[in-house]
Amino acid sequence: MDFNGFEKIIKEKFPDISGAKTERFRALDSLYREWNAKINVISRKDIDSLYLHHVLHSLAAAEYIRANSPEVFKAMSEEPGSGNAVCSILDLGTGGGFPGIPLAIMFPSASFTLCDSIGKKITVASGVASALGLDNVVAVNSRAESLPGQFDYIVSRAVASLDRFMPWVKGKYRKGIICLKGGDVAEEIAAAMGKFHLKPGSVHTWPVSSWLGDPYFEGKLVIFIGA
Repeated sequence: MDFNGFEKIIKEKFPDISGAKTERFRALDSLYREWNAKINVISRKDIDSLYLHHVLHSLAAAEYIRANSPEVFKAMSEEPGSGNAVCSILDLGTGGGFPGIPLAIMFPSASFTLCDSIGKKITVASGVASALGLDNVVAVNSRAESLPGQFDYIVSRAVASLDRFMPWVKGKYRKGIICLKGGDVAEEIAAAMGKFHLKPGSVHTWPVSSWLGDPYFEGKLVIFIGA
């Protein structure tokens, strides 16, 4: 999928998206190709599928928020005023900036902390955010356990199984966790609910394929874990 195909989908799914956001999405292709030539964060084969495999997949988290918390979605989507960010989001294990950078483009009134323990990946994420002029992004080279502070939401994409992930984020979120994962996660969720005493009804799954019809998204899920 090239940018034109992505643009058609994004304008259909988010009809109120601004031209400024669209242009930032357009810039992602050249920026990631430039950085990937220096520091390989996306496989050579996968870079041609940047918009499908990485950007659209990341934006499934935005759609989940829009569908389930429309007021939060609207507030984060607006251009920032002079006050504080309306929401703070930690992208844990961001790699080269996914899902954090696409979400930061969509949500200029939210503040994003992009965290990864591998320094060269954070170099890429920071470089892309800087080139895009994303003032709402801070990139941090740190392990999850060492990261101070608390956030409204934590997002992650295929970072680790929930039984490994949950201890990393204990006490770090106020509203919830949004994980992008694939495969059969029923046993993983059941084990996490028992091990970490998650409240009944606090875990929800949503198939990305119900929103995006491309075969790539078959079996891919958004998992939400409420606080």
